[in-house]
Amino acid sequence: MTEIEVAWSALGGDPALLSRVSTVAREGALVGRLPVRELARACVGACALAAAELGARRAGLGQVPEVRVDDGAVATAFVSERHLLIDGRAPVGFAPLSRFWRTADGWVRTHANYPHHRARLLGALRVPEDVAAVESALAARSAREVEETVCAAGGLAVALRTPAEWSAHPQGRAVAARPLVERERSDTARARVLPPLAGSPLLPAAGLRVLDLTRVTAGPVATRTLALLGADVLRVDPPQLPELPDQHADTGFGKRSTTLDLRADRRGFEELLSSADVVVTGYRPGTLDALGLSPDALVERRPGLVVAQLSAWGAYGPWAGRRGFDSLVQVATGIAALERSVEQPGALPAQALDHGTGYLLAAAVLRALTEQSHEGYGRVVRLALARTAAWLTAGIEQGPADDLPYDGPGPWLTERDSDLGRLRYARSPVSLEGGPTDWRRAPGVLGADPARWE
Repeated sequence: MTEIEVAWSALGGDPALLSRVSTVAREGALVGRLPVRELARACVGACALAAAELGARRAGLGQVPEVRVDDGAVATAFVSERHLLIDGRAPVGFAPLSRFWRTADGWVRTHANYPHHRARLLGALRVPEDVAAVESALAARSAREVEETVCAAGGLAVALRTPAEWSAHPQGRAVAARPLVERERSDTARARVLPPLAGSPLLPAAGLRVLDLTRVTAGPVATRTLALLGADVLRVDPPQLPELPDQHADTGFGKRSTTLDLRADRRGFEELLSSADVVVTGYRPGTLDALGLSPDALVERRPGLVVAQLSAWGAYGPWAGRRGFDSLVQVATGIAALERSVEQPGALPAQALDHGTGYLLAAAVLRALTEQSHEGYGRVVRLALARTAAWLTAGIEQGPADDLPYDGPGPWLTERDSDLGRLRYARSPVSLEGGPTDWRRAPGVLGADPARWE
């Protein structure tokens, strides 16, 4: 099967619709040792096709609109955080303590972009906030010891593994046993009746309300895409948990943003849930369950809801409760070993697990809505960065031959004013005939919007 056939099949899509997808292949886009371009192209293409399918259903079209996947647009969007400028300023990248380190027997990678993660890392190692001190402490320990010690303290550190080592690991085996996209029906609600669409552009998700309980990159990419397609997306953050402003600027397009303490203000959340169509979550498995926000509990209170869950390692296996990010999943699953240079382990040319899984998550929501319109039932979909990594490392078929060169991101960048300043940003790569070409709104100040639907 080709890469998009794998993705579309995992989403439960009709294989006959794949004829509506065309590709512009470009040499030099997302170059790596692993077939990153093919994975990225498949995730975006499947998302766009799911949008076109839902749009055709709602607009009463006789044929699903055509979908065009351009490697240039995909490559640009998969590194959107690198192209973002805010009043001419480039975003802050990885923090000094988020990097590879030599250990007594190999390599480990840490993630300390957030203040609370940085504090836990330093506390676990019992060192001050000093690169040299961290370097010395890690060099004296084994990589696996560092991994366990830091993770036990609530921090983030992962030992470098080869693909074979990950395949033999209990979490690697648990991940490999699951489908790329987990899909289930959750109740017996009647078929969802979505209002018909009219006018231009074609907005397949118009009128849908999406509660966005995600952070960092993959989940926000998914909800950013749903916002592009017309959904009213309200991102909800806990007031006590910090977010990186530049990260929010990159993934906040099309959305509104509010803060709500789910432990203290349950009435406010329940009011939002009572008229939500979709809830997208990106917290560690079990975190929201403890607050009565498991998929089953959400669907019980809001029959017919679509719940989309995202995690780093999967909601199963010994690492189900661990924190994780794209960079760390690459290290654990053998990707960093495969992409290594002479000096140290390497990385993919983009945070492709984050971005790819984000587009697949949006696609899974769109397909769930289409299925609901025929069959009814609530829907739960689950994806994990580690499962996307397993797909990538298993070997993806090569796509169409290159037609054109990738000469840089220029054609897929644009600018606009916002409450954050003048923004230069990457356009969405999700392109369907008659569909939107940009977001209706620019990102605003994190948490500045009221906790209510428009």
